[in-house]
Amino acid sequence: MNKLRKILLFTVTSLLLSITTRIAYGQGQFAGVELSIVPVAGNVYMVQRPGGGGNIGVQVGPEGVLLVDSLFAPLTDKLVAVVKQVTDEEIRFLINTHIHIDHVGGNENLAEMGVLIFAHDNTRLRFFEERSRFPRAGGSFAPQQPAAARPLITYNDTMSFHLNGEEVRAFLAPPAHTDGDSFVYFPESDVLHLGDVYRTTSYPIIDLYNGGTLRGTIAAMDQAIDIAGPETKIIPGHGLEVVGRDELVEFRDMILDIQGQVLRMIREGKKLDEVMAAQPTAAYDAEWTDDPGWGPEDFVPIVYYQLGGSGRLADR
Repeated sequence: MNKLRKILLFTVTSLLLSITTRIAYGQGQFAGVELSIVPVAGNVYMVQRPGGGGNIGVQVGPEGVLLVDSLFAPLTDKLVAVVKQVTDEEIRFLINTHIHIDHVGGNENLAEMGVLIFAHDNTRLRFFEERSRFPRAGGSFAPQQPAAARPLITYNDTMSFHLNGEEVRAFLAPPAHTDGDSFVYFPESDVLHLGDVYRTTSYPIIDLYNGGTLRGTIAAMDQAIDIAGPETKIIPGHGLEVVGRDELVEFRDMILDIQGQVLRMIREGKKLDEVMAAQPTAAYDAEWTDDPGWGPEDFVPIVYYQLGGSGRLADR
């Protein structure tokens, strides 16, 4: 009976989240949301909304504006307005770091303004799915993005933008949050935008529905740490603060510690319920559970199964 109740609760929660998501995207739920823009370093800024979700990178200069991600569609006018606070130049280019709606929702509106959209090949392919599935609450859905929202130019590995005195580099990261994650590095400004691979608000959200992996998350964090220097500024996909290399190391080491604990318990023959009862994230929960809808109950099972839990360790 308890199992049946859990299944029913899970189903109802997922359905309500899906319905709420559709309403929020389509009925002006962002009317009261105000965006802010803050300087990061050099000619790079960060646009954020309350709560720090879907942070946008903005490079400005006499040759125009380059954006990293586009927030939700209803926020496009506010996005354009807040960029106008720091430059009168036109928005020319947009790079999508991955497929999630809070990062690509404004694509269509910006495309209609003449903005040219770029993304990795894998991210563009996700635009053709009839509906997009996302990891929170066991999987919620958003409707397919319109054809006009699709990136027009894609890259297999890396792409450079020679703009405003910088060689801006967009490149594929290991499959971490999704299988189309892009990092964007502004070398002269020494700013690195990591999309949702790194966030200051929660444990890593590994989106299995869109190709994310635990191994890729660790590899992607290693890559970001290798790129970052002592003065590099990091724009997280979610979070209210620009951070530095030390915070990346802390985040990576937290993942490695939890992974090590879970792997040890798998080797001891423990099942998932025993691993959950042992609370391998306990030392970190106070700091990494600020993002509603994603906590230890979401992260630990992914770690468990991706490490070969439930008898699959011998296959690895």
